[in-house]
Amino acid sequence: MADTVASSPVETEPSRGLVSRLIGVLTSPRATYADIAKRPRWLGALAVIVLISAIGITVLFSTSVGQRALLDQQVRTMESFGMKVSDAMYQQMQRRVAMSPYFAAVGQIVTLPIMAAVIAGIAIGIFNALLGGDATYKQVFAVVVFSGAVIALQQFFVLPLDYLRETLSSPTNFGVFLPMLDESSFAARFLGAIDLFVIWWAISLAIGLGVLYRKRTAPIATTLIVIYVSIGLIIAGIKSALGA
Repeated sequence: MADTVASSPVETEPSRGLVSRLIGVLTSPRATYADIAKRPRWLGALAVIVLISAIGITVLFSTSVGQRALLDQQVRTMESFGMKVSDAMYQQMQRRVAMSPYFAAVGQIVTLPIMAAVIAGIAIGIFNALLGGDATYKQVFAVVVFSGAVIALQQFFVLPLDYLRETLSSPTNFGVFLPMLDESSFAARFLGAIDLFVIWWAISLAIGLGVLYRKRTAPIATTLIVIYVSIGLIIAGIKSALGA
């Protein structure tokens, strides 16, 4: 199709370095994603993003504050779905939370690459198979990986606040703007499920896919955000129904 990027673009200028690309995704995403599409090197970026996420969450969960916050979040999550936490269950959870730094690190190392691979697979299935694009999986995967720079930045902002607030409830969700809402209400649960950084990530990914496939960013971003908000609505609805 005329509105797609060729799989092997002609290299006309020097490629940006890894650090420049990661910063560029945050500050000048369109130009940075154009460079990534031309030269889809992703391994270094994936390593940096995974390490930032794994080290950050491990450090937090290595503290007594982080472990108490994790335990509290687990209890609140179970209760929000209508489950009752007995004394025996609570004691069992307390014993397991001591291992949380190790499980958290392994979880980040395993799940982040898998999530990137799945998102890239879905994207290439939609844009190539349904919309006639011709980008390679390597190009799409590189765009998805570099969009994770937004999530890596989130760790620097959120984790220190989690420690100071002694809670893992995100300080960047929409619920913080309406603290007067009852925590058990549908509105509070819905707003609490929508995070500003995830919205930013969705927009960043939309820019990257738009550059790669020569598509307008707005429809892609709108679709991603609608999917994300819909998931938030479903989660809030289930919690409200089970917790009623």
